[in-house]
Amino acid sequence: MNLKRAAGLFAWLLFAVIAYSTISPLELRPRIGHLVHLERFGAFGLLGLLFAIAYPKHLVRVLVLVLATAIGFELLQMISADRHARAADVAVKLFGGACGVFGGWFLFRYRLPLLRLLGR
Repeated sequence: MNLKRAAGLFAWLLFAVIAYSTISPLELRPRIGHLVHLERFGAFGLLGLLFAIAYPKHLVRVLVLVLATAIGFELLQMISADRHARAADVAVKLFGGACGVFGGWFLFRYRLPLLRLLGR
């Protein structure tokens, strides 16, 4: 399995984990630590990076997907009684996702050694 295919698989798996974590009841939400904004930034940053590596020729679509996911999942929290949608939360997710996609663009644009594994 090449790097692009693996990145795509992990991106979609992470998408599912983020969806579960965001929409599930609060007591079922997985937690890494006490720094929830760091968790949010990291999750969406990794999501953006993986999608950008998986689909390097579609970076605008990837950016739209990641940013729309951050907004959409945050808005879906409004239908849950024990969850809440906050502007600060979505801002951290948007910034993390944009940084991840930019990181993937940077890797693709400057053809760093990681992308040489893709056969380019």
